[in-house]
Amino acid sequence: MSEVIRVLVVIAVIGYVIGRQLIGEPLRGKRVVLLPVILAVAGAADLGTHGRHVRPADVACLVISGLIALTIGLLQGRKMRLESRNGALWGQMPVRGLWLWAVLIGARLIMTVIALAVGAKVAGSSAPIIMLLGINRIGQAAIVMRYAVATGIPFAPEKDGSSFLSGLPGRITGPQSGSPGPGSQYPLQHEPKASEPADNRSTVPDLQILARNAGERGARLAVERRARRRRRYRP
Repeated sequence: MSEVIRVLVVIAVIGYVIGRQLIGEPLRGKRVVLLPVILAVAGAADLGTHGRHVRPADVACLVISGLIALTIGLLQGRKMRLESRNGALWGQMPVRGLWLWAVLIGARLIMTVIALAVGAKVAGSSAPIIMLLGINRIGQAAIVMRYAVATGIPFAPEKDGSSFLSGLPGRITGPQSGSPGPGSQYPLQHEPKASEPADNRSTVPDLQILARNAGERGARLAVERRARRRRRYRP
């Protein structure tokens, strides 16, 4: 694949991903989790082909570029609005999250200049772009997976009707109310059971019930005392 075609393909893929994220869509597990892994592995395998030789300087630049792409992917995952719609995981990237894509592209351009300056021709070419895009998507997928597992919201059904990781314990089937995303508190709150230790249960409702019961008992006793006095002094 020539340099120009590779760049055009990556631009088209990034534009497609950004468009879907801004519109919002049901999140299918294979697209969110497996596809980034495939991209990263395929991109890494392509680095040493077509007569290219990966040198130590290339490895150093690629490691730095990969860490940058992964970090930005994690931030993109935290920016996403994740919630349950029709009983399945749904996600949307707010418009203010676009600056992370700008940072990702800018960081790649800077690393390209640095790589070429130190003689890392492979790292400075277009060859690593697919791998770095896959690594970036893995970072976002990690946050989405964490949210899905923590809340129990299943991924949207695949084309064959199955749901990715649907066999995990804690899955829920009914629709849940929306939430701003994994960076905040998850929408499903744990209700402590009677079998849990007492320090895990709030004592405020118990104190309120005790106070109310004590007041009611006191009022009944006062009424009974007044009734006894009236019967005692009745002529």
